[in-house]
Parts: sequence; C-alpha cells; structure tokens
Amino acid sequence: MGETRVGARTIDAAERRARLGVRHRLAGGSRAGSAEEVAESLVALHGTDPASVFLAVGARLAREAGPVAEVERALYEDRSLIRMHGMRHTVFVFPAALGPAVQASTTDPAAVRERTMLLRHLAVDSDFDAAWLAETERLVLAELAVRGEATGTELGRAVPALRSTYVYGKGTRQEGVQSVASRVLRVLGMEGRIVRGRPQGTWTSSRFRWARPADPRPQQDHDPVAARAELMQRWLRACGPATEADLKWWTGWKVTDVRGALAAVGALPVALDEGTGFVLPDDLDPVAERAAEPEPWAALLPALDPTAMGWQARDWYLDPEHRPALYDRSGNIGPTVWWDGRIVGGWAQRPDGEIVHRLLTDVGAAAGRAIGAEAERLAGWVGDVRVTPRFRTPLERELGA
Repeated sequence: MGETRVGARTIDAAERRARLGVRHRLAGGSRAGSAEEVAESLVALHGTDPASVFLAVGARLAREAGPVAEVERALYEDRSLIRMHGMRHTVFVFPAALGPAVQASTTDPAAVRERTMLLRHLAVDSDFDAAWLAETERLVLAELAVRGEATGTELGRAVPALRSTYVYGKGTRQEGVQSVASRVLRVLGMEGRIVRGRPQGTWTSSRFRWARPADPRPQQDHDPVAARAELMQRWLRACGPATEADLKWWTGWKVTDVRGALAAVGALPVALDEGTGFVLPDDLDPVAERAAEPEPWAALLPALDPTAMGWQARDWYLDPEHRPALYDRSGNIGPTVWWDGRIVGGWAQRPDGEIVHRLLTDVGAAAGRAIGAEAERLAGWVGDVRVTPRFRTPLERELGA
C-alpha cells in the first residue's frame, strides 16, 4: 500500500504511547479483571517461555492477588485460553475463540512446511517414509484417546516408534542426532490434532502434557483470507497504528497477504514518525477524546512480553542506545521496566528470590517510587518460585547474578 495520503492524520509517538497504556491494560485505570481480558486486549501472549504468560497477565491484573491460579483456570479448566503455534512459527497463548482464525491464517501454512521438512529430513538417513509417519501418528492419537493426556516420555513408552532417532543436517555443520518424538508431536500440534495441556512441575515448566483437542474443527470450514482479515482486525484494534513492515514482521505473512488483509478491514493510512501507518477506519480519534488522559504508569514486564515485542520499529518506546543491554543476539527482549509508555530499564530475579531493577533513564523520584511499588507487587505474588528467562539478555544476566 502506497505513500501516506495527503491530509492523512498524524499520530505522534506521545499519542501512540497513550494508546499503548490504555489498550494493553497497563495504565492504572485500564487494568484487567481476568486472564481472558488481558489476552483479548493483547491478541496473543508470547508462550515460548511459559513463565512469560503468567508474568504478562500479572502485570495487568487490577487485583493484588497473583495470576497463577487465574491463568491456570483459563488454560486448563475453562479452556478459554489456548496455547498453540502462531505467528513466526512461535508458540503463543490466544483467546480460544481466536484459535480457528490463527490456525487458518498462520499456523496451517507453517504446518504444511513443517511436515514437508520432517519427511525430507527423515528420508536422508532412515527408512522412515510418509506411511511410517502416518502409522506412528495414528498410534499416538489412539493412545491419547485412551489416556486422555500424556507427556512425550509417556507416549514414547507406549509408541516405540517415537523413540527412534535420525540424523539431522547430515554433512553440514548442524549435523546431529535428533529425536523423532519432538518433531512428530510438533507437527501434530501445529496441525491442531493434539494440544498442550497442564505441564509437569510449576507454572514455569515447559514439560507439557499432550491431549486430543476438546473441540476439533474441520480445516475446510476456515477460509484463510477471512481468517487473515479477522486477525488483522483484532491486532490493529490492539496495536494500531502500525506500519506495513510491523505487520509483516508480527504476522510472518507474505506482504501480499498483509496488504490484502489491510484492504479487507478498510484500514486507513496515517502519518507516523517512521512513515505510513495504518489504523481501523473508526480509530482515528485521539485517546484523550475518547476518555480521560491516562495517568502516568509503571510496569515490570517479562521477557518476550507482547507489548515489548508488538512492533518491528520500536524507537517510539525504546531508546536505541538501550537495545544492547535489553536484547539477546537473536533479537529476543528481556525483562523490562516501563514508565508511561517507554522502556526505561530492566529487571531480574536473583537466586535468593529478590526482584531487582536498574533504570537506564532518569525518570525522577515519583516515577522511581511507582516503579519500586510494582517491583514489590511482583515479588509478593512470585513468592518462592524462581523465574529465569529462557533467553538471557546482558542486563538481566548482570542483575540476576
């Protein structure tokens, strides 16, 4: 989609930060009452690191009580939230009602590529073919139908084929022996034929049990074009304005699919500091005209938080000089401290459980006290659990030592 239209409204960085505070449930009066409200407001909670889901919800709940029981209720009892592969081949937690749109718009194409790649890798150095894989999958699904749920290890004991290994990347620097089980379960999960259930251990564990989906949906019922429009509508409502590059990065779609979805929802161009952005047609009014201007707010957000990872271009809420301290080499952001729509520092948990933070920007005494109060609130509900991000960043490593 082309250049910014003459006369298009300008949305500056300050207004974008005000939108972020209200819509992402971080400004004081915007805090949520449930895990479902948080997920609905953010569209998706980054789930690669299981602890991040709980920490992201906890930072946005209005009540002082911790989010652990609340998130576990939504994920494992009510099933109103679901954990599945989504954008950029990454695991997220979504509102259950959005699952079919994510599956059709984003996960299904990735699942096709994943299955093709698995069969190609198996064929290089084994006798495993499509028929072998289909029979192995049939046995896994039959076992889960009897058991209800099982870990990968338990399934391996019941289905010996899952204990097989193969050589990955033969003849390359990446060559190594890989388990069949992890790849087969990944493909079945991406296709929506099995789902992740309650993990073994605490809420920080990634050793998930697997189960059959409670409500399997025929794939032919979901139109990818309509699904992309639905996901675009939800995301722009939560995160607009955004540039085409932001949208392509977040969704992982082809640029033609991004442009098609923007057209389908009637997105309008606006002028941003970094170029042309897009908003929904009923979303041009400033935040202050819709409700009272939000009061300054403080937050301690976890590694990979959906707010910190929501856009590819981040200069409007992150000083570029602070990037080296807050990101790992792959571009994963660590735990961050926020003040009124900007990232102003980072935090970590030490081995003795203490929550510590460091400000990279002078925000003043009042802001410092508000940030300290958020650190105390976080420490209060985390309690004896130790949280170490899966992707360690320089400042987090330093603070957590």
